[in-house]
Amino acid sequence: MPILEGGRKLRKNWCSSWVVLVGNSLVFYKDPKSQSPSSWKPGSSRPESSVDLRGAQLHWANELSSKKNVFKLRTVTGNEFLLQSETDSLIREWYNTIKNVIDRLDRENPLDNVLLYTLRRAGSVEMLDHIKRSPLTSSSFSSLSFTSSSPRSAVPRSASNLENTEKKRVRTRLKKLILKRPPLQALQEKGLIKDQVFGCSLEMLCERERCTVPRFVRLCTEAVERRGLDTDGIYRVSGNLAVIQKLRFLVNHERAVTTDGRYMFPTEFVQEEKLNLDESDWEDIHVITGALKLFFRELPEPVVPFGFFTDIVETLNYVEKVDRMKCLVLNMPPPNHDTLQFMCQHLRRVLGHSDTNRMNTQNIGIVFGPTLMRPERDTGNMAVNMVFQNQAVELILTEFDHIFGTRALS
Repeated sequence: MPILEGGRKLRKNWCSSWVVLVGNSLVFYKDPKSQSPSSWKPGSSRPESSVDLRGAQLHWANELSSKKNVFKLRTVTGNEFLLQSETDSLIREWYNTIKNVIDRLDRENPLDNVLLYTLRRAGSVEMLDHIKRSPLTSSSFSSLSFTSSSPRSAVPRSASNLENTEKKRVRTRLKKLILKRPPLQALQEKGLIKDQVFGCSLEMLCERERCTVPRFVRLCTEAVERRGLDTDGIYRVSGNLAVIQKLRFLVNHERAVTTDGRYMFPTEFVQEEKLNLDESDWEDIHVITGALKLFFRELPEPVVPFGFFTDIVETLNYVEKVDRMKCLVLNMPPPNHDTLQFMCQHLRRVLGHSDTNRMNTQNIGIVFGPTLMRPERDTGNMAVNMVFQNQAVELILTEFDHIFGTRALS
């Protein structure tokens, strides 16, 4: 029920709505005519919208309406709301409570730290999954009225210019914040981030785990071999992206951020070696294969190092390409060599069930060519590179025994 959304007029007349203060946000519900305030509960109806209070401005605005007890709420995204109640004590209680929340957020999260949250609209449904009521809303839910007068009458010309200046200032500060943010790899090299799995270099991850094949790769392939080898389209069919990201967050020990900017932590930090991929959360095998492919795609340098890509492409044009490929693979660093060997062993087991999963050598090459190797710089020949990537993986799978025949896993 805003009167303005980024300067655009939305509504002319007052309307009644139920308002609930949920954590750091106001959630709006359609006024249920058949229910009294004492009997109504948030779970009995679906929210219409929500407002994040981070960085918001609040002040009395009786001059904007003929009604009494009116105050205006303006968010940093440019949305404006007029709230009103005929009961003096009730509207003042709401005003003071909302003002206290805004002040607390300003102290705890200065504007520089909340720009990324304030520039996107909060999702009302996701917020209600983790409702934490304030002292006010735990005991009462109030019916407030909203209006939408014209932009000219509600926002004077000088105020409009001020808003445009503020928006430019916010964009400038956001741009500076993004540009000065250090890259993930730099933070890892300085030791500031030590518990990353996704996005960590293969060498650093294997050194930390004291192995040459990452544990997460082993966990995923073992799960696939236990219950997914006969699955139609294994590795080709996409899993649910939201669940894949949930698995990624858990493995990375990261905190997830909800749409209204709140942090959601797992109940317990779970290291990947303790992760049980047979739990019901990961029952869809395509989620596990999707997470494994995502792990390889997020490596700063792929399993096949950048320096080997051109040589591998050229090798495919030689008659003795198998021997040349063998020589190249043997000269890869141990983590790259052993991880490539381990994955190809696994993919050959997938091939062994091609009658049921319909994943032949060509299909696997299409999926894992770009996943396991890529050029360091995009030269614009993506389609051509993809053909060579696919052919290289097909060759390694077909001639696996010869290419890896003289070197065992570490």
